Amino acid sequence: MSASADLRRLLLGPAPEVAPLLLNAVLRHGDVAVRLTEVEAYAGADDPGSHAYRGRTRRNAVMFGPPGHLYCYFTYGMHVCANAVAGPEGTSAGILLRAGEVIEGIELARARRPGSSDRDLARGPARLCRALDIALSDDGTDLTAGPITLEPGTPPPEFEAGPRVGLRGAPERPWRFWTPAEPSVSAYRPAKRPPS
Repeated sequence: MSASADLRRLLLGPAPEVAPLLLNAVLRHGDVAVRLTEVEAYAGADDPGSHAYRGRTRRNAVMFGPPGHLYCYFTYGMHVCANAVAGPEGTSAGILLRAGEVIEGIELARARRPGSSDRDLARGPARLCRALDIALSDDGTDLTAGPITLEPGTPPPEFEAGPRVGLRGAPERPWRFWTPAEPSVSAYRPAKRPPS
């Protein structure tokens, strides 16, 4: 079976089950590659934390397509974050690619993230996208065909799970997964409560 078929088959499962299987996967764009150390699962219409919770829009349309595509979006009006679409077509599930270790192209990643320590180059979803030069225009990219690819690796023998970062909707779900003792894993931050 081809690598592209392997990735699509892997991503067909429910996002909370698939997400930890992406730990140690390699996300590659051009000369830079990042080994994933932290991910978060989102379950579409069944998940108040998901961008697809309220249905299909122009912004989230990629999430409703087949698994194995990249869903990119702006956060805070200035940072790009990226998800791998998961689950059967139409289910709108995704896996946020939260953090990783740059394993190839470190000089180029450093140039894209000047002043950052090597640990921080892809530590957090916006930093990961910056290190890999992933832009909003990459929304919909087929991760099996490129130019951005996701190559499954061997998941770590153990992983940790906890609440997702910065969510108001369903913050208690333990759908953030990370590799223990990895310095590239981002710090947990709960959602800020709106002023009362």
